[in-house]
Formats: sequence, C-alpha cells, structure tokens
Amino acid sequence: MHPQRKKRLTLILFLVVGVGSAVGLLMYSLSQNINLFQTPTQIANGEVPIGRTIRAGGLVVDGSVVRAEEGLGVTFKVTDGVASVPIFYDGILPDLFREGQGIVALGQLDEAGVLQASEVLAKHDENYMPPEVQEALEKAHQAGKANLEAAAGY
Repeated sequence: MHPQRKKRLTLILFLVVGVGSAVGLLMYSLSQNINLFQTPTQIANGEVPIGRTIRAGGLVVDGSVVRAEEGLGVTFKVTDGVASVPIFYDGILPDLFREGQGIVALGQLDEAGVLQASEVLAKHDENYMPPEVQEALEKAHQAGKANLEAAAGY
C-alpha cells in the first residue's frame, strides 16, 4: 500500500472511532437524563424501578390530600381509574392544584411505593389536561371497559 493511502486510511479510521465514541458517550449521557412518563397502573404493577426519576400523572383522588402539621409536606394519591399511587411533595403546590384535577409529578419511587416528588405541575385551565395523563386515562378506561365486558360474558 502506498504511504499516502496508508496515512489517509489511518486518519479516516481515527475519525470514525472518534465520532463513534462521541456519539456513544452522548447517547449514554442522554439515557441517564430521560424522565419517562409512567401511569399509576404501571407503578402499582412494579414496572418502575426504585430510585429512577420518572414523571407520573393522573387525577388527584378526592379526599386523599393530607397536609403535614408542620412544614410544607403534602401527601396525596393520583389515579388513572384503575390504580392509585401515593405521592409525597415537600413544597408549595401550584395554585390550581386540587382534588379531582389532573397533575403530573416529577420524582423518584421509594422502597415503600411512594413517589417522592420534586416537582408537581397542575393543569392551567378548565379544559386542559396533560397529554400523557389524558392518554393514560383513556387507556385505563378502555382496559376497564374490556374487563367488565369479559366478566359479563359479552
């Protein structure tokens, strides 16, 4: 092989290895920072690893909001119509947060099955529901409807 061709081939190989390494490191970094949306049913079924940061959403269960006697801690349950998950948040809740409304919480699941939220987002008008929550509620409704039909023998 000609020495100049050998130099070009070596340069191209180093370039390919360098770009491949950079893309690999970038993908690894991004995979560690992805916050996937999970439904209360998925969390209740154990499909969510403990300690992984996730987004969970649904409707706040009526009568489930319990405020701490001291501090800003609030515990409440969120449901998708099939299962409910307890969420603990230590901070100021959004003004629009209330029972029966759609929310999305960002946090980590602990060993007790409680989502330790670092952020809680509430809907911002009467007709809005986060797309992930709306989709999860529709899927849960369809699954519940199919279960009822199967139980009734349709």
